[in-house]
Amino acid sequence: MKEGVKLSGHIHFLLKDRFGKVKAERDIRNTITTVGKAALSGLMIVDVGGTAFDYIALGVGSPGATTLGSESSTNGGSKRGVGDVTGTQVTTTTTDDTAQLVTTFTFTGALALTEAGIFNAAGVDTGTLLASQNFSVLNVANTDTLQITWKIKVA
Repeated sequence: MKEGVKLSGHIHFLLKDRFGKVKAERDIRNTITTVGKAALSGLMIVDVGGTAFDYIALGVGSPGATTLGSESSTNGGSKRGVGDVTGTQVTTTTTDDTAQLVTTFTFTGALALTEAGIFNAAGVDTGTLLASQNFSVLNVANTDTLQITWKIKVA
């Protein structure tokens, strides 16, 4: 019997103004990186190990193979993780087949966002990039909030 395992990612963006009015809502697929796949395989083995993925970063460039092109570190767009990101398992097709990360950014200034990524470490341009995607510009303003729900399905 041959069994294949595939990872697929999906990002949901919900941008609201300070009054809670929806400014934009987007659903996009993402790319699972080669370095991310290698890190996941290490997490399955006690002798190798690694650090789990619990950080979401935004940027204003285009992602590369191992990092975002221009990760944001200002105006409330800095990488979020640990206590600011809620990670759970959810069911897409079979029980608990999907890892889900949810966070909300609150902006203190304008940004023209064009990329996002999941990492396993805090700090700008640090950690292994599990998944990323570039997208058409998403303009955020002071006091806007952006809720991100990011799902990685194992099938």
